[in-house]
Amino acid sequence: MEEQDAPEANTYKKGRGAQINTKNKFQKNERTKEHVECIDDWTESNVKTQYLEENAKGIVNKVDSPDVGMWYSMNPYQGCEHGCIYCYARNSFEYWGYSAGLDFETKIIVKKNAPELLRKFLLNPKWECVPIGLSGNTDCYQPAEQKFKLTRQLLEVCNEFNQPVGMITKNAGMLRDKDIIQELARKNLVSILVSVTSFNEDLRRVMEPRTTTGKQRIKLIEEMSKAGVRMGVMLGPMIPGLNDHEMHDIIKAASDVGARYSAYTFIRLNGAIKLLFHDWLYKNFADRADKVWHLIEGSHGGRVNDSRWGVRMRGEGSVAEMVAMQYRKYTHKYGLDHERMGLDCSKFSRPGEQGKLF
Repeated sequence: MEEQDAPEANTYKKGRGAQINTKNKFQKNERTKEHVECIDDWTESNVKTQYLEENAKGIVNKVDSPDVGMWYSMNPYQGCEHGCIYCYARNSFEYWGYSAGLDFETKIIVKKNAPELLRKFLLNPKWECVPIGLSGNTDCYQPAEQKFKLTRQLLEVCNEFNQPVGMITKNAGMLRDKDIIQELARKNLVSILVSVTSFNEDLRRVMEPRTTTGKQRIKLIEEMSKAGVRMGVMLGPMIPGLNDHEMHDIIKAASDVGARYSAYTFIRLNGAIKLLFHDWLYKNFADRADKVWHLIEGSHGGRVNDSRWGVRMRGEGSVAEMVAMQYRKYTHKYGLDHERMGLDCSKFSRPGEQGKLF
C-alpha cells in the first residue's frame, strides 16, 4: 500500500525529516546526493510512503547496551514514518539495504507475522520471564499501525501469557488500545513513557514531521493516567539551542496531568545521523545553526557523537551538565524523580500452565 504525497519537486520536502538519502555503509556501489554544492541539478521529487510486508525470522532481540533500560526488545516495524531527524534507529536501517535518510521514513518494513513469532518465542521453555521493550527501536504506534494493528496483537499475546512489557511512543494512537493496556496495568505488566520534545509547533513540524503535537502527547499521558496506567514522560533528545529551554515546561505539564516518573537523553549524532542532522539544521535554522552545532560538539569532546556507555546518552561538559542539573531540579520539584515501577514477572505462564509460585 502507498500513501500519496502532494508533488513538491525542487522544494523542501514538507512532512519529511530527512531531505536526502545518505550513503549506506554496507553498499559499495551506490550513488547518493549528500552535498548540495557539488550537484548542478539538485532535484528530487517528494517520495511516497511504501509499506513492505515481510515474514520475519524473529521478533524478540537481546539488548546488549547497558544504558538503554531494557534487556530485550521487539519492533513490529522497521523504518518509521514519523521522520524524526535525530532518531538513532536510522542507522540500523542500513542493515536492510536502505539509506538512513529518506528511505528510513518512506520504506516501512512490516513484520506481518510478528504476533505469531512472539507467541512462539514465549512458548519456548527456555524463556525466563523478564520485561520486553516494545518500541525499543522504532515507534510501534507510527502511522502504519492504523492499518496493520500489529502492536495491538502483540499486546494481546503479552496479556495472554502475563508477559510484562515496557513501551515508549510519541503517538496518541495508543489510545485505541486503552482497554488492553488497562488490563495489563491492573496486573502490573506494563510501563509506558510518552516522548515529548517540544511544545513549539514550528520546531515540532520540521523536527518530528509526522508525529502528534506536544500538547496531544500530554493529553495522552492524562487520559491513560486516568485509566489507571502508570505513565512517564521521556524528554529527549534535549538539543542545546533548540529545545533544552523547554525542559521545565514539559516536566511540569506532564506532572500536572498525572505522570509519575521521567527520563531524558542528550542529543548525539552517530553514524549517518550526523550528516542528516547537519543538512536539516542548516536548511531550517540557518540563523543559529553554527551555534547549535558547536554546542553539540562541546558536549561530546569536540565531536557530535560519543559511543561510550554511560556517557553517550548524557553528554559531558558545561552545557550537558547544565541540562542534567535542570532535569534533576525540575523532576524533584514536580515529583517525577521516581524510578520506573518494577513490573511483575511472577505471573508469567504459558497456556495450560499454572503461574509461577513464590
